[in-house]
Amino acid sequence: MPPALSHVSSWIFDLDNTLYPASARLFDQIDVKMGDYISRLLSVDRGEARRVQKAFFHSHGTTLSGLMEAHGVEPNDFLDYVHDIDLAVIDEDRALVEAIAALPGRKFVFTNGDASYAGRVLERLGLGASFEAVHDIHACNYIPKPDPRSYAEMCAALAIDPERALFVEDMARNLKPAKALGMTTVWVNNGSERGSHQADEAYIDIEIAAVTPWLADLLEDA
Repeated sequence: MPPALSHVSSWIFDLDNTLYPASARLFDQIDVKMGDYISRLLSVDRGEARRVQKAFFHSHGTTLSGLMEAHGVEPNDFLDYVHDIDLAVIDEDRALVEAIAALPGRKFVFTNGDASYAGRVLERLGLGASFEAVHDIHACNYIPKPDPRSYAEMCAALAIDPERALFVEDMARNLKPAKALGMTTVWVNNGSERGSHQADEAYIDIEIAAVTPWLADLLEDA
């Protein structure tokens, strides 16, 4: 690794709009399903359902967290419904598979989604066997990023030394707690929804446009 990253022994990646490009618009399908779920749950039209959905996303980190707190929604019921989507819009990324395999150290996925959905996405990308563990919303006790408690829980559960970890994420605000713990932070600035919200160079060490070419260049220079 280049000297600036020679200390990294744990590589942590967000899932959605990070390990696959935001241009795939996979999350758009989830967005629609969340609106449908809320519309049915609250007996409101799609416009009001979207307002509620985005309000919870902005205030609680995830729509699910807000629905659990305000309406007692059972998480598996919600997650199973919104993640029942068509993954055909993403394809195997052989260059990414090879790059992640070549990274020295441990590799993890840290997601506000659940492990079942993450596993299907990773299989589609060819990354089904690439990571030691997926730390999902269940493992975080339904406390989502960017709540600092979810990062501390992940590090404790997986025996990760944050000062020797690197975290890659498309939502800039989710890097702030990682940096506070001592992680090296990488922002994937790829135009994902609210990805640049609260972006601040104070907690962003590296800014990239896509993971695959960045890792390829990193390994080529090593």
